[in-house]
Amino acid sequence: MTIIFYDIPSALPRNAWSPNTFKARYALNFKGIPYKTEWVEYPDIEPVAKKLGIPPTTKKLDGSPHYTLPAIYDPSTKTYVSDSRLIVEYLEKEYPDTPSLFPHNTVGLQLAFSHAFGPCLDALWEFILPVQCLKLNPRSAEYFRRTREADFGKTLEEVIPKGDQAVIQWAKYKDGMGKVDAWYTQNGGKGPFLMGETLSWADVVVVSWTIWVRIIFGEDSQQWKDLSSWHGGRWNTLVENLEKYETVL
Repeated sequence: MTIIFYDIPSALPRNAWSPNTFKARYALNFKGIPYKTEWVEYPDIEPVAKKLGIPPTTKKLDGSPHYTLPAIYDPSTKTYVSDSRLIVEYLEKEYPDTPSLFPHNTVGLQLAFSHAFGPCLDALWEFILPVQCLKLNPRSAEYFRRTREADFGKTLEEVIPKGDQAVIQWAKYKDGMGKVDAWYTQNGGKGPFLMGETLSWADVVVVSWTIWVRIIFGEDSQQWKDLSSWHGGRWNTLVENLEKYETVL
């Protein structure tokens, strides 16, 4: 039976763009599990989730449920699962005969890596979120702008670092990825992945946030040229090694 995969569309040719949903998409493709995508615009996520019974992933500041994508529906178990981490854990449990993203019982270490990786991206947000808004379809773009400007307390255009501050902040992003590079170096140069020649959830997490830069800024952008060249081209090599799992179905 075919899993239904809920993702957020865009105005881009391939539609898919979200790093969070790409994590689940990579997992489905890597495991070879049949699925089809249903696209849900930003303002429709909460009403669709409530209608279908998709569980919330977090809580808002006021304590009310917060609904996000990705989510899946597995007709073989009649189960809805949301949040990329919970989705991959579900797939590992329900489809044990597929390749594992937690090899050698490393689930705890993989999740710890993912948690440690998050702060390494802090300097990127103000550069990329305003540009991301421009890649969305009109209804999602309006929703994204309205909600994010409320969070920032300023317009998205005002959020983007400029001048010397932009140079300093972009260098901080490079430094953050440098920390991740140091972790990868511990594999002894035995392969492109954190575990050497073995692909794992950690690599999926890193690549999902890496291709976000390529997708949002564009392959010919200076931002992607920078990132893809940093640390001996490690991030471009990692992306290339997972390219066959980028398929949008």
